[in-house]
Amino acid sequence: MTDLMNQSQHIQKVLENFNSDQIASNRLHLKASIDVVKVLAFQGLAFRGRDESSDSINRENFLKILDLVVSYNEYVAEVIEKAPKNAFYKSPKIQKEILHVFSNKVKKAIREEIGDAKFCLIVDEARDESMKDQMTIIIRFVDKDGFVREPFFGVVHVPDTTTLTLKDKIYSILSHHSLDIQDIRRQGYDSANTMRGEWNGLKALVSNDCSHTYYIHCFVHRLQLALVAVSKEVILVQSFFNRLSSIVNVVGASCKRIEQLKKDYVDQIAYFVEIRKLETGRGLNQISTLQWAGDACWGSHLRSISSLVNIFSPTCEILLKIIKEGNITSQ
Repeated sequence: MTDLMNQSQHIQKVLENFNSDQIASNRLHLKASIDVVKVLAFQGLAFRGRDESSDSINRENFLKILDLVVSYNEYVAEVIEKAPKNAFYKSPKIQKEILHVFSNKVKKAIREEIGDAKFCLIVDEARDESMKDQMTIIIRFVDKDGFVREPFFGVVHVPDTTTLTLKDKIYSILSHHSLDIQDIRRQGYDSANTMRGEWNGLKALVSNDCSHTYYIHCFVHRLQLALVAVSKEVILVQSFFNRLSSIVNVVGASCKRIEQLKKDYVDQIAYFVEIRKLETGRGLNQISTLQWAGDACWGSHLRSISSLVNIFSPTCEILLKIIKEGNITSQ
């Protein structure tokens, strides 16, 4: 193996040939990328877009922000411009590596906070935009100052959502961070059979390994389902939400209608501001559209009603226009 290696390209030889200026330039180049990654990660923004070629008019967030940083600092611009072609500080691979380092540092800090304390697991799974199943893990514990903490511990891709797969992934993560499953004192999941099944659910499998662990159906989810079930027993309430859902679906089915709705809403706000019936200020009068109500989404019914109240007149205008111009029976 040693004989096959090109000694002149050995990593140690390459490092020894760097002078202090080159080292400083490389560190500055990398620091610029790290700072941009940090901003995007903390703001929860997407890093990349569909077209990141040099002639693209919209190279998306990472490269755009990096270009902005470069435009205000000639030294950084010079360092990045003169960087060798094999310096991939801006590549997606490097972005992921930087994010991975941040993730590990956050998890390490959370692990140190947990210490020897007992903890609870809050787990849910959902499908992301790429149609892959992801499992989110939150750890609930009491810190050394007596405060209840619920830090987000990570998102894990799962090839399927069978109970054994979910259990193995959870145990793997806990083991990787030296968290003993015998210290689990509570499980918090939704009401899906995969999660809370009495015999083969995740709840049952974890309880078999740790008899001290008890299961609690997510309080928010349980309350939401109870409220939805009760409201459906009241005919007027059920009729109202059925009609609300119909309105949201009809208006939201067309991009053209949504754009018209937003335009009418802007005109409405301008009118109310002009006659001084609406306060102005930072964060007020944000342009929005109608919201869907989901049975399993806490607060979604209130948001749906509030959205209709806020843009009631523009919504009526859209519906009247559909009635006048509609060419099918349903319209």
